[in-house]
Amino acid sequence: MLASLPRPPTDTSRYGTFPQKPDLPATPGALGEDSGQQAATTTAKRSAPMPNYPSAPRHSGFVPSEPSLLPSRGSLTTQHHRGHPSWCPPPAPQEAGARLYPLHALSVANIPNSSHGKTSARSSTIPTPEGLQSRRCKLLEEDSPMVQASKRQRQRYVTKVGKCQVNLGNIQDKKRFLSDIFTTIVDLKYRWFLFVFMMCYVITWLVFGFIYFFDAWVRGDVGHQGDPEWRACIENVDGFVSALLLSVESQRTIGYGTRMVTANCAEGVILLIAQSIVGSMIDAMMVGCMFVKISRPKKRAQTLIFSKNCVISRRDEKLCLMFRVGDLRESHMVDAKIRAKLIKSRQTAEGEFIPLEQSELNLGYDTGEDRLFLVEPQIICHVINRHSPFWDMSAESLRREQFEIIIILEGIVEATGMTCQARTSYTEDEILWGYRFEPCMSLEKGAFQVDYSRFEMTFEVQTPAASAKELHELKELEQQEHSTLSLYWDHLLQPC
Repeated sequence: MLASLPRPPTDTSRYGTFPQKPDLPATPGALGEDSGQQAATTTAKRSAPMPNYPSAPRHSGFVPSEPSLLPSRGSLTTQHHRGHPSWCPPPAPQEAGARLYPLHALSVANIPNSSHGKTSARSSTIPTPEGLQSRRCKLLEEDSPMVQASKRQRQRYVTKVGKCQVNLGNIQDKKRFLSDIFTTIVDLKYRWFLFVFMMCYVITWLVFGFIYFFDAWVRGDVGHQGDPEWRACIENVDGFVSALLLSVESQRTIGYGTRMVTANCAEGVILLIAQSIVGSMIDAMMVGCMFVKISRPKKRAQTLIFSKNCVISRRDEKLCLMFRVGDLRESHMVDAKIRAKLIKSRQTAEGEFIPLEQSELNLGYDTGEDRLFLVEPQIICHVINRHSPFWDMSAESLRREQFEIIIILEGIVEATGMTCQARTSYTEDEILWGYRFEPCMSLEKGAFQVDYSRFEMTFEVQTPAASAKELHELKELEQQEHSTLSLYWDHLLQPC
């Protein structure tokens, strides 16, 4: 007798899979006869507690009445047959009495007010000719958003390396850039920065060299070279090349001793003082720009890495969106904080179209989990609750959406004390439903060892394909049924 009893349910099989018996294909005559039996069976199932069943056998189809989908990206191809949308029937069933079942069917009852169930019920009762059905599937296939998105190249708002794909144009008041010349020079690319760096020195040498040559030519120093009785203002300047050498020697304070400015003219002394001041200003500005350009915190952001994909799975009985972040340097980030933005276009109730609207994703701002002690790779978690934009998004609707998640990691560089910011982005195609990150830390010789070769690795876990909203409604329905049964059982135990 004990062997024939069913096994007790476990906590891990609460949302597990269960096998279903294949039903015979419904006919219009049988639908009317079985409608009363189906209604009675549904009422009996809802009045009884929901059991937990073992895992289902592996098949390659799907049940239209079930609200669940395949959770993983890799098994998504088993839902469709050669690119046919989910609302189109398969090309030709292999057997007349066989029905296909999902690989992971969610062991839940149909949630009330589910449009998916209504649509599948209608499509199963209304017969359609084969020619009209094939034409309709072809039209739906061409107009499907997934096919259209694959045809055109997706434009990202922020690249994987953190570069913003936004070009500014038609700027009329460009003199604002000259008012902040230091930041303008630092923001230049290296080839233009080096060109500006060299031209600042070359132009000043040429200008002051020409002034030296013009002064020597006007005073007659060029024509009296080698005359011991001539009191020259600028000695040993017989042409423009020698005047240019005098300019370089004066500004760089080299002073070889053959060419020099004497005290026989006041303009030569003033010219030497002016060149020394201008040369000091150029040195201070260009050397400062070079130092800032080399030690910019943008280069420090290159050693902050993010995982290539996001994953969605359950953690502490909650559906969560997770990604991994790590620091490759031994000098850590001080006061590291992380934020996430959802970029998605939408249309308001008044008909206004808002392109690329930014909304905040909560990464633990209220609990302080967004402040990181980034010593080892950490998995950042976004709990999908009723305040999350992914609250009513399931595995199927995720593939039809178009959005982008921007991740921003900020902190202070421990070596320089400068603020650093690293960015990356994830599109809907880079989110894996039903996966989890593999651990990459181990304890070796009294210290924790991080294996960055496992940083990107994920593995598949059992995750319901329904949305967090549907799972929440299911949990409330189970609690109501459990409370009703417990009240009924307590009423039976009370003495008359």
